[in-house]
Amino acid sequence: MKCSSMCCLILLALSLLTAFTLASSSNGIDGPFYDSTAYTECRAEAEKPLYNGGMLKDQKPSVPGKDSLTGIGARYTPTYILHNLTQNTIYCFSIWVKIEAGAASAHVRARLRADNATLNCVGSVTAKHGCWSFLKGGFLLDSPCKQSILFFETSEDDGKIQLQVTSASLQPFTQEQWRNNQDYFINTARKRAVTIHVSKENGESVEGAEVTVEQISKDFSIGSAISKTILGNIPYQEWFVKRFDATVFENELKWYATEPDQGKLNYTLADKMMNFVRANRIIARGHNIFWEDPKYNPDWVRNLTGEDLRSAVNRRIKSLMTRYRGEFVHWDVSNEMLHFDFYETRLGKNASYGFFAAAREIDSLATLFFNDFNVVETCSDEKSTVDEYIARVRELQRYDGIRMDGIGLEGHFTTPNVALMRAILDKLATLQLPIWLTEIDISSSLDHRSQVHKSLCSGLVQFAI
Repeated sequence: MKCSSMCCLILLALSLLTAFTLASSSNGIDGPFYDSTAYTECRAEAEKPLYNGGMLKDQKPSVPGKDSLTGIGARYTPTYILHNLTQNTIYCFSIWVKIEAGAASAHVRARLRADNATLNCVGSVTAKHGCWSFLKGGFLLDSPCKQSILFFETSEDDGKIQLQVTSASLQPFTQEQWRNNQDYFINTARKRAVTIHVSKENGESVEGAEVTVEQISKDFSIGSAISKTILGNIPYQEWFVKRFDATVFENELKWYATEPDQGKLNYTLADKMMNFVRANRIIARGHNIFWEDPKYNPDWVRNLTGEDLRSAVNRRIKSLMTRYRGEFVHWDVSNEMLHFDFYETRLGKNASYGFFAAAREIDSLATLFFNDFNVVETCSDEKSTVDEYIARVRELQRYDGIRMDGIGLEGHFTTPNVALMRAILDKLATLQLPIWLTEIDISSSLDHRSQVHKSLCSGLVQFAI
């Protein structure tokens, strides 16, 4: 998490939680029903296309050769030529990909060339030789396009890797159809019909009783970051408590805040903030124990190596986790492991896995999270694709004595691609772990309200057990 005190970071729990309602809504959806099916294992045979192929039903990919769009040559194959794509339509795309020759595995991303504009990534997958991998994504256009081309690139774009694709699908949703699906999933996953029987002490039913229901707490947590500026600021505290039931300390738990100088621990601010959280029964996430990005470690830590660093790490985790045992429901254990490797470089390849084991031993009730950025925002960052995230989680889970409990997604959006975002969440849901959007911020050049609403609603309809 990188932010200032002006940055509002929204916490969004995406685990399957139940909310009660006295009324049920219709299950009917006018238009296509969103298919959340996703696969993360490489298969001997590809599955049938979602939506029976949608706009790509019975359409075969182009053969090597030139096409009619400037700048797209034979090396971009296989390709699909698309006609008459409309503005503001949400297009959900999926396809199965296999490497025929040229590499054992490769990062493959789907791109869209629409007239003179190119969408850099509308979906990605780690493809392998000899088996089929599932790519799921999507896109939305700012303007209509008479002709466009959907094509594929590999991480080694030298023409040597040959791809085979099958079971392609492109399903359009109007904005209204997308909202209808969101409403359906929200009502289905987060609401239940409740029958209330009112009776006298002798068991006799009371006819026509008037029942008032007051919600006093929420299972589905939405929150914001707080910083030391909330201490003693009553208007800020009142404003916060009325709106949020979850929080994360902006900087006050980070190592550079609690031990800026070696051996001089200072938990004063964190303790005071915890008192505020505890007094108002607010859920708090612990962020973070360690940060893999070297620039967010104390200067003195960056100068340590070998056993000196190992001793400092052990003292840090023991001091922090013991002091706040049972206080934080979550901990981001080793932040941004996909992008950085400060501790692995100095302490060994699996150093961060040991952090998870130590945290579990000290606070067995806390949910331990793997937190990173550019997982749900884009598929252009090869370090943090959804397949890379899933592979790292599975690797961590195979490590002896480790239990990683939660998926943490930083959401630093420019323009949210809701089709891609939802597709990535579908894949992550196959891990059967709770998913939290641990941060949400939107580019200042955009309409914040509408874009945050899109991001939140894409998350609200997604869940994992």
